[in-house]
Amino acid sequence: MRRTVALLLPVLLAAVIPALPASAAPEPPSVPGWAVAGDVIRWTAPAPMPLLDAGVEFWEGDKFLGRAQESTNLRTFTLRADLRDPAALQVRSAGRRLDVTEPSVASLTAPVLPELQPSAEVDPGKPGPYGTSSGEYELDSIKLPEYAAPIEMEAVVVAPKGAPGKRPLVLFLHGRHFTCYNKTNPNQITLNWPCPDGLTAVPSHRGYLKTQELLASQGYVTVSISANGINAQDNQTSDLGAQGRSSLVRHHLALWADWSAGRGSVPPIVRSAPADMSKVLLVGHSRGGEGVNRAATDSLTPPPGDTGFTGQVRWNIRGTVLIGPTIFGHNPAPDVPSVTFLPGCDGDVSDLQGQMFVDQTRGLSRGEALHSALYMVGANHNYFNSEWTPGQAEAPAFDDFWPGQTPDPLCTPGTATRLTADQQQAAGATYVAASAGLFLSRDTSLLPLLDGTGVRAPSADPARVLSHAIGGARKPFVVPDASTVASGSARVCQQTSNAPAVTCGGSRSPHFVAFRFGTSQPERLSIALQWSAAGQAAVVQPSSPVSLHGSRALALRLAVPPNASASRFAVSVTDQSGQKRSLGSVSVAGLPGTDRTSSLWAQEVRIGLPSGVGRVTSLELVPESASGTAWLIDAYGWNKGLVPVVPARLGRVDATTIAVDEGDSGTQTHNIVVSASGTGTRVFRLFYNTPDNQPATKLVTLKPGEHRVEVPVSFTGNTRWSADTRHPVTVQAISNAVVGSAFGGLLVRNDDPAPTVSVAPVADSVVEGGALKWKLTLSETADASVLFAAFPIAPAAGTELSTTDVDPDWFFQNSGEDVLPSRPLSSTQMYLWVVIPPGQTSIEVPVPTLADTVAEGEEQVRFRFEGQRPTGVEFEVTGKVTDAA
Repeated sequence: MRRTVALLLPVLLAAVIPALPASAAPEPPSVPGWAVAGDVIRWTAPAPMPLLDAGVEFWEGDKFLGRAQESTNLRTFTLRADLRDPAALQVRSAGRRLDVTEPSVASLTAPVLPELQPSAEVDPGKPGPYGTSSGEYELDSIKLPEYAAPIEMEAVVVAPKGAPGKRPLVLFLHGRHFTCYNKTNPNQITLNWPCPDGLTAVPSHRGYLKTQELLASQGYVTVSISANGINAQDNQTSDLGAQGRSSLVRHHLALWADWSAGRGSVPPIVRSAPADMSKVLLVGHSRGGEGVNRAATDSLTPPPGDTGFTGQVRWNIRGTVLIGPTIFGHNPAPDVPSVTFLPGCDGDVSDLQGQMFVDQTRGLSRGEALHSALYMVGANHNYFNSEWTPGQAEAPAFDDFWPGQTPDPLCTPGTATRLTADQQQAAGATYVAASAGLFLSRDTSLLPLLDGTGVRAPSADPARVLSHAIGGARKPFVVPDASTVASGSARVCQQTSNAPAVTCGGSRSPHFVAFRFGTSQPERLSIALQWSAAGQAAVVQPSSPVSLHGSRALALRLAVPPNASASRFAVSVTDQSGQKRSLGSVSVAGLPGTDRTSSLWAQEVRIGLPSGVGRVTSLELVPESASGTAWLIDAYGWNKGLVPVVPARLGRVDATTIAVDEGDSGTQTHNIVVSASGTGTRVFRLFYNTPDNQPATKLVTLKPGEHRVEVPVSFTGNTRWSADTRHPVTVQAISNAVVGSAFGGLLVRNDDPAPTVSVAPVADSVVEGGALKWKLTLSETADASVLFAAFPIAPAAGTELSTTDVDPDWFFQNSGEDVLPSRPLSSTQMYLWVVIPPGQTSIEVPVPTLADTVAEGEEQVRFRFEGQRPTGVEFEVTGKVTDAA
């Protein structure tokens, strides 16, 4: 049954959501909040929420329970999980809480913007010499594994006019957004595909036309593809759509390869500007960023098995641009150069997890590919796409930055530090063009805009865009690992850990974003500095002497707390002979930040290296301020320019999923295979659960000739019905490997018949003020909760019960709407979520009514119940309410 929903814009999230009481297990609430019934955990927001690319997560304290599924009305989020302490439940999205009330702040000082950096020698934001033309193509939909509905093959093309020869191709992939809306009632939206009758598809793929126009004027062919079919279904997949998006991208690239070769029916807009498939740049926004990253990995190392694309790779991906991206799998493509946009006011992917596209490439391959991060002060998540921008979009649109109870001095629209939509889009287009010029045209004059040199493109003004990078011509010097030694005011720390003694600390840092399935990641290390007096030196020694011969400067990625005044450090190195060389000093000031932003981000600082510096054994940083904290992410010997990137023959690691029937008795053990291609020694880390459902991890080293590791998973069968159960196994690359599918595991399929359900009236005729009740009874107990959704429908005859005839709190909880104006229940978006917990065989479903003094006569109510788990069960109940005497 398709349901539409009215999205309330703008939406206040944490500001209006009550905190969970730290008391006994919560009961189904009469106001928005938590409900726990057996193994079903439900959280209801006070109003419909926008789709979040980062997803909605349930946590039990510091234990990640899983990603919740949204309801069709975008208010209720549900997860089936084992829960031990209901009072510890939390709702998070990208590191921020959604289920607590933000405290009021009396006053906040407006953060200070960094000074504008000097102008670069070139400005990629200026239009090029070519006119442009545009067109669209729409082809037969494709079928992808894990997606019930076919996926559209639609795109908008903007190409240069009169550009000679075949031109480099730039492909855009948008992120996750609602898919359909009503043109006559723009606030009516759905997450369906295809769109129901009367609704129109949201044209998210047309949201990058400004950037496409700029690139086409500079001689690039551009295509922006639609992914509504993925968006409507990706939350049902284990990787939240990454593989599906990769397959969709590769289907389009295969078409362009055919068209470039003159094969097939070529659309007119493509015929006028053929593409050079040896020069391809992929641009992905939000979940689209993770999708194009996976497409890059899949193009270099084809995935095993059927992913919905089986054609030959006839293109060369020279780079990726990732705009506010997700990276749930923490699995970047290390040998494909990348530029990642980190919007400082991102209200969706607010933990700025895209930083992992830089940091997690360390040690995986040769380190030749440039991986750059651009921190954009004052930019939000949505406005890079004009179809997600109020005043520009065809469909409903909103500012994703969550306002809270008090204005944010950095990110609230209208402040001096928040970019307008036009300013943000100009900055985005400028730096996409810089990436295209560097990666596709090999214009190294653009490199300083992306590699931490500290210059700006004037076309992006007034945006402050700061950059840092790894790879390229750098030589690793201090890249903390288990053998790194820190002394003085420094210590080696884990970027993500539940142990306070070893963790790096630092609130909301993009560098410290946790892998959701990994409670401990011993290989992710940084250097924490803390000093209480000027001159307290921090000394860091790599595991062995490092040659900096040929490096022109030392580049450090240093982070200091947001809004902190400049911290200055004297820098010196000690060589293998014991000679200490003073290099001078560097200064780093905190980025603008508030408690709602992830502003603890490392800035790149460089200091010249004198000639003759050879093998170096240690790095010393001596603070000049009286006290402070800082974090050294890493340090490199820097040289100007790029090096040719020849992809290494990395092993590809994939976690597999197998499905088995539960069986009627006994304990079964199945081995989940994590496969690995490649010939060298490959190192990766596994995450899984022990038999008592506790998180565990294991470091795996595969020697040449070894291509798999197995994780045993056990379960016990019986003859009681249960829902299918997943036992996850996840993987993260450490060295000489790239991860394709990060998420796998065992799916235990229920093979027992579902209990039958009978319904009987307890009170189906009441005087107003009483509660209508029906009792649902199962024929036998089940091992999982049985779920029903009940929708009011118009009665066959008579007057229907109205919104003002029922308890207003009950109605709001189940609809998200006010009772006024009075209207029939069947005209609202309400539904009842009915849960029979495991081990329980019956439940009563009440409809509380109100007494009034108005003579209304007999009124009818009718509910249609539809089985959600198991599906296929449908029945109706009716009741009547009469006037009080």
